[in-house]
Amino acid sequence: MINYNKIILASSNAAKLREMQDILAQKNITLVPQAEFGIPDAVEDGLSFVENAMIKARHASKLSGLPALADDSGLVVDALKGEPGIYSARYSGIEGNRETIDAANNALLLENLEQIPAKDRAARFQCCIALVRFPEDPMPLICQGSWEGSILLEEAGVNGFGYDPLFYVPEYDCASAELAPEQKNSLSHRGKALKQLLDYFKE
Repeated sequence: MINYNKIILASSNAAKLREMQDILAQKNITLVPQAEFGIPDAVEDGLSFVENAMIKARHASKLSGLPALADDSGLVVDALKGEPGIYSARYSGIEGNRETIDAANNALLLENLEQIPAKDRAARFQCCIALVRFPEDPMPLICQGSWEGSILLEEAGVNGFGYDPLFYVPEYDCASAELAPEQKNSLSHRGKALKQLLDYFKE
């Protein structure tokens, strides 16, 4: 019997940890960041969100000896032929802290969409979550979620992280970064994928 009360989160993103823990707490599941085990980030050399989530989950499980959960998410912009996609977190190519990288990524996205009118800025957040019970788990659990919206002409809001200040949410007529955490969790790509995960634990 696998004990899921303690699961390694294959991420060093503190904001992502908080967001996921808020949702999973209702099932008394504790996510432990891989940094607490001294686990470095895996090399994400997959060609899809699913591949990268699996790479990260297996890597964290192997080095911790515990079940591991990995999220690979990104922004897909139609006018940019799917960019930034799986490279969303490292779109600008710069290094630094998360805030610095997020700011550079957002700036590059706006630059690349400079000639694209608002009506043609359709985009969506995609999320793939992989859960492995052990490193070589032949039947990993894969959960996916999508969040439709578009890209704003300028940043708005101070909540969330990543591309949230630029992602327009039609349901609330505002940026994702202007939503309260509980509002975002009810709509977001990650929230939808985690709901699938919670349904699995119910079973």
